[in-house]
Amino acid sequence: MLDKFSLSGRVAIVTGAVGLIGRNHCRALADAGACVVVADLNETAAQAFAAELGESHMGIGLDVTNEDLVKQVCDQILARYGRIDVLVNNAALNEAVENPAMALELTSFETFPVAQFRASLEVNVTGVFLCSQVFGSVMAQQGNGSIINVASTYGLVGPDQSIYRNEAGEQTFYKTAAYPATKGAIINFTRFLAAYWGQKGVRVNTLSPGGVENSQNEFFVKNYSAKTVLGRMAQPDDYQGAIVFLASDASAYMSGANLVVDGGWTAM
Repeated sequence: MLDKFSLSGRVAIVTGAVGLIGRNHCRALADAGACVVVADLNETAAQAFAAELGESHMGIGLDVTNEDLVKQVCDQILARYGRIDVLVNNAALNEAVENPAMALELTSFETFPVAQFRASLEVNVTGVFLCSQVFGSVMAQQGNGSIINVASTYGLVGPDQSIYRNEAGEQTFYKTAAYPATKGAIINFTRFLAAYWGQKGVRVNTLSPGGVENSQNEFFVKNYSAKTVLGRMAQPDDYQGAIVFLASDASAYMSGANLVVDGGWTAM
């Protein structure tokens, strides 16, 4: 049974690969035997992390919104490995507020900048479309492959704005409309692509993770954890098993599905 989880001899590309979760996706795929293409806007960091993983892996700069660059990267991967077996569409724009004094104004729906909304659509939706179109077409020609679109619990439910209130009950900022709107779009795009390429042997699934603990304010971690069945936020490596499962033959009869790994956030 464990052999079905092996990715030996397969080539996997991860976008947004040097982020907190992206690095763990890469490590999991590499540990399962895949040759991993570490793709990120930060080419220097991508190359350094690929070297850390080992000589069979490749680091490359990639802007998922640049069609020509996505095609060039595809050619480079094929020139080195000759195939593409797994695509993890992990790159995403999750708005951050650098000036806390402006947080409420910048994240309130009534004043949220339309330019920021459009930027999120470009990265989170168009970027997934482009990478799936280019890298997935190679899989369709091969007659096999697995595409994993990383969404979010906020693609399933509306944000609970109360978890962003501090100990004094003050709203520190709001989760904006952009992230849930784009992640919800990804979940249905997965269904489209699974139906479209099913006969070509390409499986397409969504992974919807919950929030990862990463030095957030103590009040936020407490608020978030209280809303989960398991009573905690995720650790960065909590999604490694899910990624390997979706990438491998262990999920061979699974396509068009949304695997929710959120500590029970959406169960309550």
